Amino acid sequence: MSENYSAGNIQVLKGLDAVRKRPGMYIGSTGPKGLHHLVYETVDNSIDEAMAGFCDRIVVALEKDDIVRVEDNGRGIPVDIHPTEKISALELVLTRLHAGGKFEKSAYKVSGGLHGVGVSCVNALSDWMEATVKRDGHIYRQKYERGIPKTKVEVIGDTEEHGTTIRWKADKTIFTETTTYNFDILRDRLRELAFLNKGIVIYFRDERLETPKEEILKFDGGISQFVQEIDIGKQIIPEEPIYINAEQDDVITEIAMHYNSGFSENAHTFVNDINTRGGGTHYEGFKSALTFVLRKFFDANEKLKKGFDKDEKLNYEDFSSGLTVVISMKVPEPEFEGQTKDKLGNTEVRTIVDQVVKEKLTLYFEQNPQILESILKKSIDEAKARIAARKAKENMRKKTIGDGFGLPAKLADCSGKDPEMCEVYIVEGDSAGGSAKKGRDPKTQAILPLWGKMLNVEKVRPEKVMNNDKLQPVIQTLGAGFGKDFNIEKLRYHKIIIMADADVDGSHIRTLLLTFFFRYMPQLIENGYVYLAMPPLFKVQHGKKEPIYCYSDAERDAALATFDEETRAKVDVQRYKGLGEMDGKQLWETTMDPSHRKMRVVTIPDAIEADKIFSVCMGEEVEPRRQFIESNSSYANLDI
Repeated sequence: MSENYSAGNIQVLKGLDAVRKRPGMYIGSTGPKGLHHLVYETVDNSIDEAMAGFCDRIVVALEKDDIVRVEDNGRGIPVDIHPTEKISALELVLTRLHAGGKFEKSAYKVSGGLHGVGVSCVNALSDWMEATVKRDGHIYRQKYERGIPKTKVEVIGDTEEHGTTIRWKADKTIFTETTTYNFDILRDRLRELAFLNKGIVIYFRDERLETPKEEILKFDGGISQFVQEIDIGKQIIPEEPIYINAEQDDVITEIAMHYNSGFSENAHTFVNDINTRGGGTHYEGFKSALTFVLRKFFDANEKLKKGFDKDEKLNYEDFSSGLTVVISMKVPEPEFEGQTKDKLGNTEVRTIVDQVVKEKLTLYFEQNPQILESILKKSIDEAKARIAARKAKENMRKKTIGDGFGLPAKLADCSGKDPEMCEVYIVEGDSAGGSAKKGRDPKTQAILPLWGKMLNVEKVRPEKVMNNDKLQPVIQTLGAGFGKDFNIEKLRYHKIIIMADADVDGSHIRTLLLTFFFRYMPQLIENGYVYLAMPPLFKVQHGKKEPIYCYSDAERDAALATFDEETRAKVDVQRYKGLGEMDGKQLWETTMDPSHRKMRVVTIPDAIEADKIFSVCMGEEVEPRRQFIESNSSYANLDI
């Protein structure tokens, strides 16, 4: 270390320099996720105006050249001179961190942006930004470049309207991966906001297209409609979701819930419109209250208690089987654990939610005894299944002691032990499995062949999944358990590659495996550990020359175009019908060699939408599936 360490070595980042220097600290990343975060931060300001009761219309537009425009009909950001900073409040809000009306309770009672990075960060990370404000009878405008004002706040016209419009173009020197926004990702978040703030209208426009498209997002049913949307394609009880709405100590609790015919819990929790994926005190309060109320009614029901083991106790896991719930809190001063706002920490909120839910649910079930009985019967069935699964797991442990650490017989494991370096190919059939075993790198690549008809887990109980002879080898191979007992720290491979034929049967197997991972091991997908192998569709070969492997019709046509007409007639084009047609060497060269292979990582941009699609496509109900197929048929590629 240098001995000349003095005050001169201390770097002071002025204004928004800190944001540009370390953007990841403020928006999470400079990849697509961080890029979309710019839109969320700007829309949050408009939503805060809506929550304060001053805005009911928001427009979000994707303009050409990667420009975004967010406009609202709120009060408009103040433009008068700040008493101590001596500059316009508009400039202050857009050029200083931690400047805004969210810190002073008379301006905003609750706010989603309180712990956010704010629109000043959007300004800092933009090539340019333009703010237009309508208020006090005038239209004001100011322009910025990379967070620095380039004009003063100017009056450019008169109007009786009010509101704020922010336009910006993300800085390509910061967002080096992409500055192109994904319509579907933004639409899903905006739909969420429209559900959580009933009465507000969000117009989402894609003006990049030759014929611009617009989606109008307005849900007068609020979170009750949200719950119904999540469970499209499932049998539900009650038909109208149970709805709870109460205010206590300035904290507003809003909950909508019902039960479906499935076995998984589907809980979505929000605080001031922020998705608290890590849960927190509001979720804990709900769980304790639901358990207390349903256990109390069960204990008082002698008829239902008959036939249930007295030594066992119903718990939240039983009461939440098939439960879909949306919890939306409005908290004046939320305390979030971490900058990501992933988990609520306010201890008083737990008590408030617990009291509110106990009171409202008790009243609801007293007035609706038939619904109560249906829920209790479902909970009892779940408890019996849980107890049976526990016993099955104990038996499985006894069976696997001493036989190769419980690994399935058909698994050709790799010699490496570091999960980050190891990958497992889940292969369709023994024939392809044999080729894969011959072609693999045995140090880092394991092969697990599957055979027979795969189970559709969307339609069966968890204990049937555990005991299924097709899925048990997958569970044992990965070594991390499944369902509520899944522990990603124990995972044996950090690349799980589904390698199936490029036909209808292969697509079916991929879909069934992905349904299983999504329902019972969602962390695999969330962490980016699941991949789809992309074997070639064609081999183009001329004589004894090196073959050209093609992964699409277009690649095949391009390969053939490299030959003149006379030679083309002698070129052999082989279409691979299945992986079993390739020998080990070909499979290695085309599909398994890390330096040449093509793979697609499986992601879930929006878990709620993914959940809905899995339910519709893989569930019991036929009518929603028919509607889904009809509405999406224009996008389908048929293998006929």
